[in-house]
Amino acid sequence: MSAADSRASSASPFVQANTDGRLHSADEPSLSPLNRGFLYGDAIYEVWRTYGGVVFAWEEHWTRLERSAAALDLRLPWSPADILGQIRRATAAYRERTADTGELYIRLQITRGEGRIGLDPALADRPMYVLLVQGCPVLTSAQAHHGLRLTVARTIRRNPAAALDPAWKTGNYLNNLQALREARSRGADEVLMLNLAGEFTEAAVCNVAWIRGQGAAAELVTPPLSAGILPGITRQTVLGAVAASARLTVREEPIRPEALTGFSECMLLSTTKDIVPVAQIDEAAYPVRPDSATARLKQAFADFAGRYAAGHAAQRV
Repeated sequence: MSAADSRASSASPFVQANTDGRLHSADEPSLSPLNRGFLYGDAIYEVWRTYGGVVFAWEEHWTRLERSAAALDLRLPWSPADILGQIRRATAAYRERTADTGELYIRLQITRGEGRIGLDPALADRPMYVLLVQGCPVLTSAQAHHGLRLTVARTIRRNPAAALDPAWKTGNYLNNLQALREARSRGADEVLMLNLAGEFTEAAVCNVAWIRGQGAAAELVTPPLSAGILPGITRQTVLGAVAASARLTVREEPIRPEALTGFSECMLLSTTKDIVPVAQIDEAAYPVRPDSATARLKQAFADFAGRYAAGHAAQRV
């Protein structure tokens, strides 16, 4: 087993926490049972990762965090500089504890705070945050070379925007969790969820895209935001400069299950693992090859991330 595979399969990696400025191991308690994030999912979050030790897409993730906060009418009392400073403290503590010099996963969760039991948001005292830092998850060799196996959720549909908008990154993930549980019960690595109209939205923790056509005519096709999906930062980056540098045109369109066999490749898009090849969605199979458009796109993303890191030294942690 390679070092990367060993890290990917580690059962209990050390996780560094920072709760409102207090550094501690994440397995130590830091929240009251009266915290509204625990009681009601009254919370928002964002996840960053590093490339070359630099926090990638810092401003884009922060802007999305602010949108989620505004949607919940949750005031953020900290500036981006405040939180970046606390991230530096947590990452330094993590590296000192583990001697890990690799890329990092950084999660910021903000809750409305604590207070008397009751749904009324006015019962909360003040917002509080928890930062979590660990080694960035990596694909196993098998996943990278052979791709993931997905299944379409049969009993769960993506919650519609008029109920709990998937564009908000909140502490309520039961919809995604239940769909993923269904997929895992069928032996799949990930799940694809349909909206109430029967169109594809996204996976439990990733956006999804397909390749249609070959060569110069190849298109990168993905569901539109209006289907009811999270506006992923990796998705946004890929649909912009990365797809252009990989010589792919981009198309956003509604996609239904009967269209699966009309695509030549499939991939998942996420912050932590950027572009992940998909080998199968139920009965639809997709080749995973080193000369594929997916591989070309992944290399273009790596090049983009490298240039970003070189130009954003102020975000080094």
